Amino acid sequence: MTKKRAIFEEVAADTRATPAPQGGLIDKGNAGARGAIRIWLMVLFALVVVMIAVGGLTRLTDSGLSITEWRPLTGAIPPLTQADWEAEFAKYQEIPQFQIMNRWMGLDDFKFIYWWEWGHRQLGRVIGLVWGLGFLGFLLARKIPTGWTPRLLFIGALGGVQGFIGWWMVASGLTGSMTSVASYRLATHLGLAFVILGFIAWYVFQLGRSERDLLQARRTKEAKLFGLSTGLMHFAFLQILLGALVAGIDAGRSYTDWPLMGGQIIPPQPFMLEPLWTNFFENPGLVQFIHRVSGYLLLVFGVVVWLKGRKSAHATTRSAFNLAFGALLAQIVLGIVTVMTAAPWEIAILHQVLAVILWVLILRARYLCGYPVATSIRGARA
Repeated sequence: MTKKRAIFEEVAADTRATPAPQGGLIDKGNAGARGAIRIWLMVLFALVVVMIAVGGLTRLTDSGLSITEWRPLTGAIPPLTQADWEAEFAKYQEIPQFQIMNRWMGLDDFKFIYWWEWGHRQLGRVIGLVWGLGFLGFLLARKIPTGWTPRLLFIGALGGVQGFIGWWMVASGLTGSMTSVASYRLATHLGLAFVILGFIAWYVFQLGRSERDLLQARRTKEAKLFGLSTGLMHFAFLQILLGALVAGIDAGRSYTDWPLMGGQIIPPQPFMLEPLWTNFFENPGLVQFIHRVSGYLLLVFGVVVWLKGRKSAHATTRSAFNLAFGALLAQIVLGIVTVMTAAPWEIAILHQVLAVILWVLILRARYLCGYPVATSIRGARA
């Protein structure tokens, strides 16, 4: 039976302990090392961007076929003696690229293209090492947030697949009459690089906020704008693949007038190759024409999405769409300049790097549609 308390008795006189309120239950046991993992992913992101740029330069210097074997482990060691260099050069002399295009090459010329391809492959190994050490470190320390282990493992799996696709691409140029890799395999290789980059960027965005914040933000998701930005993301990805087809056969140098091609709207003889379907991969005029038309359509759709994005209720989202649209305009202009200057390597690689920037900015705008950042009336973050 409880003791009666006087009406004016001080509540503080009760000596029984009162449990302290518990906060942040959503994040409890789930936070892990979000900040450290985010930094690790940002390092991976930067390495993949460099990998894309180096891969572009490797293609522009026609260096991709200089190493004719795929040795994931022992291939990390370059030729160390004169005999080693002569053996590598002898292997290169057996492939069509040397026999048809580069019979003029001496050993010193070969060394130049060899080092480009070797550096490209080494960078791939570095990325794999950074991912592997980081993932195992966080896993063993039990610092991976709940639900994030499969996501981080997925990135590593994609990287492994990318290695196989890279060799599949190179192998296409080692036999028959091919003097370069197959353009559709190059597009697959570059496309997967952008997929990997996209997942890393998305995870970086998510890890920048707590789980509780993300759950709350999802309640204010702008579904229609999210759908439009998803469409823009897919359209931009298609344009990236078409750009890889252009690069794979040097189609960007076939017609250097704009807005016409060879003085007409549709380039001459767009279907001159047999069978018919090969024109969409190997006819420089048609491939460049498709890339141009797709760019125009992407710009039109980009304007529609941008106008919708400007009506977002959230200032951060509006700003994200402004940035993405600005990058899209810059990329269209740079693409025209690339064609009209016959794609010199400096402008061509800038065009490729700007594609990366545009891709990430579109992803960021899409992310902010799905997880808006609440702002007060004065514009400060709530």
